[in-house]
Amino acid sequence: MSLETPLHRVEGLGSSHSGVSHFWRERVSGAALIPLGIWFAVSILGLAGGHYVSVLTFFSRPLNGILMAAFVVISLYHLVLGLQMVIDDYVHSPGGKVVLMLAARAFALACGALSLYALLEIARVF
Repeated sequence: MSLETPLHRVEGLGSSHSGVSHFWRERVSGAALIPLGIWFAVSILGLAGGHYVSVLTFFSRPLNGILMAAFVVISLYHLVLGLQMVIDDYVHSPGGKVVLMLAARAFALACGALSLYALLEIARVF
């Protein structure tokens, strides 16, 4: 005998109704960051000690610019997902949760917009 309601058994959702999708979004974004992180680390190590112009030339190439944009966007998305978990687990006041969630998303949006704008400017100049 189960204590679940029939509707709950049919839908198969957890208490917040979004836990599984959040779990998979976190895992998929983390998996996407593995090759992008390796590319980023190798690129930065290759550019170490280089001149300012060589770094700008590197990021002005279409493939490198697209990979950097993907790295920034996916990293920030993964960051917001992780911060959401921390806020949900450790902030107990509903008002505090809302404020911190909005602040985390605003921060990620601002960082993403500035980073993508910088990449577009690099591509335009070079």
